[in-house]
Amino acid sequence: MISLLRSMTGFGQARCSLFGQQVQIDIRSVNHRYGEIAVRLPRAWTHYEDLLKKTINQSVRRGKVDVTIEVTAGSEASKAARLDWALLDGYRDAVRQIADRYGLPAEVSVQELLSVPGAVAFVEKAEANEPFVGEGLKQCAEQAAARLVEMREAEGLQLQADIGLRIASVEELVAEMMVQAPHVAAEYRSKLMQRLADLPSVREAVDETRLAAEVALFADKCNIDEELARLRSHLLQLNGMLEQDEPVGRKMDFVLQEMNREANTIGSKSNQARLAALVIDMKAELEKLREQAQNIE
Repeated sequence: MISLLRSMTGFGQARCSLFGQQVQIDIRSVNHRYGEIAVRLPRAWTHYEDLLKKTINQSVRRGKVDVTIEVTAGSEASKAARLDWALLDGYRDAVRQIADRYGLPAEVSVQELLSVPGAVAFVEKAEANEPFVGEGLKQCAEQAAARLVEMREAEGLQLQADIGLRIASVEELVAEMMVQAPHVAAEYRSKLMQRLADLPSVREAVDETRLAAEVALFADKCNIDEELARLRSHLLQLNGMLEQDEPVGRKMDFVLQEMNREANTIGSKSNQARLAALVIDMKAELEKLREQAQNIE
């Protein structure tokens, strides 16, 4: 099973050979609010930094990513000959012009051409094949990024399972709140009647109309139907995010903040011990969900 969620932490590595040099690319990623990629390259290859950032950004869209490229000489010869063809052509043309002017043979041997100062230089193979180095680095980075994604997806699978269980737990708490909510006003009326019964003189002075109005006012102040409706809507959004094949960490964190506000409102309105206990349990689950959401890409 492949998780649709990805963790922001992971590691990927790839090795390749580029024209006689061994290249190793290490990619490490950790949690970060946004996407940030830092690349450390050998000085001679610093101009490939943007290419590598764009390549890795196609696979990793959130998290702090550190990319390290190490280059070592391979066992095979790492030097290549670079010929200055313009210089050699100029030397050959000069010989021909001299031969034509003085009626001499215009033959030029390879040895003579090789002996021309500056005609031949020996450089690293990678430098000699500069146009192809970038493509080789890109392919190597793609392999490392793919392995990084594999690790992030494996951890994402665990996060997805845990988040799913906690969402189900919050759903159960919301369901119980919906059961408890209608009893708040009735319990208040019962307690109020009991207090009045304990004070006969006050009970006689209070008529049923005023008592009903008091209970209705309390019921309106303690009504949590809107908060429960918004919590149910947020839960639907969270479940939907578990099925989205795109980064949802920041969006999930925002929704959980909104759910925490709704839980606080319910707690401030609640005058019932059971509802207060449910709010505490819900806030604990939401806090754990937020901690997990901050690990998600």
